[in-house]
Order: sequence, then structure tokens, then C-alpha cells
Amino acid sequence: MAGSRKWRSSELGARVRAELERHVPRGARLTLALSGGVDSIALLDLLAALAPRHALVLDCVHVDHGLSPNAPAWARFARAAARGYRLRCTVRKVDLAPYRALGLEGAARAARYAALAALRSDFVALAQHQDDQAETVLLQLVRGAGLAGLAGMPALRAPARGARAGPALFRPLLGATRTEIETYARARGLDWVEDESNSDTRRARNLVRHRVLPLLREVNPGAVANLARSAALIADANDLLGTLAAADAGHGVLEVAALAALPAPRARNALRWLLAQAGAAAPERARLDEARRQLIGARADAAVRVPVGNAEFRRYQGRVRVVRQRPPVPRAFAAPWPGGAVWRIPELDGVLRFRRVRGRGLSAARVAAGTIEVRARRGGERLRIDEHRPRRTLKALLRESETAPWERERLPLLHCDGVLAWVPGIGVAAGFRARPGEPGLEPVWEGSRETLLEK
Repeated sequence: MAGSRKWRSSELGARVRAELERHVPRGARLTLALSGGVDSIALLDLLAALAPRHALVLDCVHVDHGLSPNAPAWARFARAAARGYRLRCTVRKVDLAPYRALGLEGAARAARYAALAALRSDFVALAQHQDDQAETVLLQLVRGAGLAGLAGMPALRAPARGARAGPALFRPLLGATRTEIETYARARGLDWVEDESNSDTRRARNLVRHRVLPLLREVNPGAVANLARSAALIADANDLLGTLAAADAGHGVLEVAALAALPAPRARNALRWLLAQAGAAAPERARLDEARRQLIGARADAAVRVPVGNAEFRRYQGRVRVVRQRPPVPRAFAAPWPGGAVWRIPELDGVLRFRRVRGRGLSAARVAAGTIEVRARRGGERLRIDEHRPRRTLKALLRESETAPWERERLPLLHCDGVLAWVPGIGVAAGFRARPGEPGLEPVWEGSRETLLEK
């Protein structure tokens, strides 16, 4: 098997070793995305040799998209290839249905990256190379992408900010050409599989690979390397714009006054940065200009709400916020407490927890004797926080608490025997509060963050 062959240093091996030393700390867990094609098989051979020297915990994953009748055979091949190096290879089957709107290529890509993001590893190694980078840049260019798209694929991409901690994406072969990798694989006597779909020029990437790049090589033999070099230069420019945007956007706290003071190009740059930090896609330039116009031009008490893809810009207390778009909660929503310390309420996108305490929170006796339910806001609710003062409207209390309007829509209003007893951020109604020394239940609301980016 391949693992029994003595590994000898090569230029390709030196490149991968340099990338490991630059990006991956010793002792890290690294998972190779092993398709079974020549690129990933060559990277398997290289990483298996380098892992002991770098004290890596190495394993493999094969993503089965289910698009080819040969998929089961490819999965078996990947497992066998990994076993040849005494490595484990997990097969992950993915469902493309949730991503169908992206087209076949886009759906396969999105499903694959979602599967990789769910892995319990520090890094995922991808075998993409210089030719792949050139193809990516050309595809992004004809799609009208901005600098972030034209920068192509980075050698290392950390998980998105705010996302569940997942593995970083590591591409150690970006400096190598397809020809160099194939030459290495043949010299090492490696076996690999061929995906028959790679020759289907109805797919955009294959069309670029088999028709466009050969023509560009006729114009300039160094076209592939030059495109990759341009991507690196654009990545540097994009990093500089990101640094400028972070400063202009107050590192996540963008004041409307500061936005108004920026020239239009820098304002668009700051708004794009906010969306990127929130994990939302940036819209076209005209939409950003319209968002800027509304955010700075609306009257002071206006509820500014500018949809941008799956998110929206909001203005609140003189600041610009990026908020996820969600369907409204039905005004008549109500749910009875199922009992227990953890109450998941998906309709309100959160979890209500009850902590056993003493002398504070809800009176445990009142809760045990009453009927508990959660309702959505319907309007007109009143709450008495101070037993020596009259009840006040929930609207006024929420305004004073500075709870953002979009967060008010999904607050779980806890009722006992039909009476409002507790509101997150406001507190327990006086008549339901545990007395000193009395057993109590302290509700804690853990809502899924409506605001994607907020400092």
C-alpha cells in the first residue's frame, strides 16, 4: 500500500511542510477532505508523511453528494486509501435539497462545506490548488464579485465570527499547479479515481477549466499563475479595506452620525463589513446606497428597517444594527409549561430555564399551585414591579429597559393563572415574587440572538 512506501522530500512536500508550519500548530487535529481524486490522494500521501514530524492527529472524511452512481465505490476507495496509511476515514452523506436554489454545483458546494463545518476537528485540509484558484477568480469576475470574491480562496480561513466553533479550512496546495500534483502522484505510484462529471462542460467550472483557461494560456502561458497572483494582491487590498471598515464602523458599534460623516465609498465599505461580520451577504451597490440614505436621512423617531438579503439594517438609539429576518410570531401564540427546568420554545427561538433559588425569583409555591404558560406580546399588557406602586404598561417598561424593538417581538411573557408574572429584562411581578428565605424559581431566557452583530 501507499503508506508502506518510503516518503522522500520533494518540492511539493516542502511547500506543504512550510504551510503546516505557518498555519497549523503542533499537536492539532487535522481532518483531510478525501474525495479520492488525484489532488486529495496526493495530499493524503504528503500529510501522512508529515503528520508524525508535526505531531498532528490526522484523519480523513469523504463527503458523499449522491450525485453519481459511482459514489458508493468512491467512498469505499477513500476508506481503503486512508487505511493504507493506517488512518480512519469517515463517510458523510449530504442532502442537497435545502440548497437546491443555488443550482446543482452551488448546492453540492454548500452541502459539502456545511458537512465540513460540523466536524469535530481543529482544521480541515482541502486539496484545492493553483488551477482551482484561477478558475475561482474567473468565475467570480464574470459574476461581478467585489474584492472579497476576487481574492479567491485563502490558504487558511477561520470559522465565521459568531458561529459554533468549527474547524478552520486549510489549503496547503494553493501554490502548486494541477500538473505538479499529478506528476508527484505518478512518481509516487499512487492510485486515484476519476469523477466522470469533471468533463461535463455544462457545468460552469468545467467549462472554465477545459475551454477558457486553455485559451488564456495561449494569450499568456503564465495565465494561471498570474491569476493566482492577482488574487493574492486583491486579498491584500481587501484586508486593508477591512481594516479601514472596522475603524469606520467603530469595530461593530456604528453610530449613525459617524456613518453620515463618511464619503459614500467608505460608507458602503463600512456597511459591507458590518454584514460580513454578521455572516450576512452584501447586496448590490445601489442597495447599500439606499440603506445609507434611509439610515442617515430618516427622522429621529422613525423605525428604520432596510432589508438586505436574509438580514436587515435597523437604526436604534443612534446606532446601526444588523438583524436577522424572521417570520413574525403570531399574536395569539401561547404555550403551556411542560414542566422541568429546561423549556424549549422554538416559536420564540429560545430556551427558558428555571433555576432553583431562595428568596428571589418566582415563588415556587405559586408556580406549583398555578397554571403556567408563555404568551407572545399582544399589546396592552401591564405589570406591577413595585408592590407600592400601580401597574405600568409593558410598552413603557420595555422602552425604559432599552430593549430593542425587534427583541420585544420574541420575548416569552410568563403568565400564572392568566396573569402576567414575569418578563425577561423587566423582572417578576410583585404578587408572584418569592419572599425572603422562601424557595423560588428564577427564570432565565436564552434567546437565539436576533441581532447578528451588536456590541
